[in-house]
Amino acid sequence: MKIRVDEVTHAHGWFGAPVFEGFNLDIPPGRTVLLGPNGAGKSTLMSLLASAVLPRKGRIHIGEHRTDRRRDLAPLRRAVGWMPQTIATVTGLTVREQVAYHAWAKGENRADAWESALRALRAVNMADLADRSVRKLSGGQLRRVGLAQSIVHRPGVLLLDEPTAGLDPAQRNAFRRILAELDTSATVLVSTHQTGDLSDLFASVIVLADGRTGYHGPTADFLALAPQGDNPERRAEAAYSTLLEQR
Repeated sequence: MKIRVDEVTHAHGWFGAPVFEGFNLDIPPGRTVLLGPNGAGKSTLMSLLASAVLPRKGRIHIGEHRTDRRRDLAPLRRAVGWMPQTIATVTGLTVREQVAYHAWAKGENRADAWESALRALRAVNMADLADRSVRKLSGGQLRRVGLAQSIVHRPGVLLLDEPTAGLDPAQRNAFRRILAELDTSATVLVSTHQTGDLSDLFASVIVLADGRTGYHGPTADFLALAPQGDNPERRAEAAYSTLLEQR
């Protein structure tokens, strides 16, 4: 499912400086990583794509749906799975109940939502904790619940905002393995400011800085921006640094 950002202008609050102004972006089907320093606008873009907030001007296209048509908002939101940076827990719910609630909120009936929750938890290696209270999970476990919530209804677009933020290196590697193993044909956009999260998992790269795109294209072409002779294990970091220095 293709994503298009069309002449979007957006600011936080009526008197805030625009985060995006006349911003355009096409995100192809497949897996794309969204790189950028803190404050570049990555989370704002993710919120706009999920229609959690609506642009002041312009529109977001998710497949055939548009954010500037009120009748499109409900089906657009059902088509999207969004994992924000902060995973909210609901007091009194178990892990499975919380994930099932998200499936129900996306339109599944209670019985289907209950089964979908267990399937999603198996996908992220959390089925053994399905009956545990969400308030008793570790940070890494909660991130996996957030991923389960975002995939539970089999979305056509999957948005993961800094999914490895706050995790130690071992937890980040485990999370990337889970993402790589997910059985999904969705368009996947993963935002991060850590170039170590860039791997052969992603077919394309977008670099965002100051509300503008500094690069948008295939991963191989992005890595080729690294200076010749640079350590292959640090090519992504070198290419990213080169782009930011040119701005």
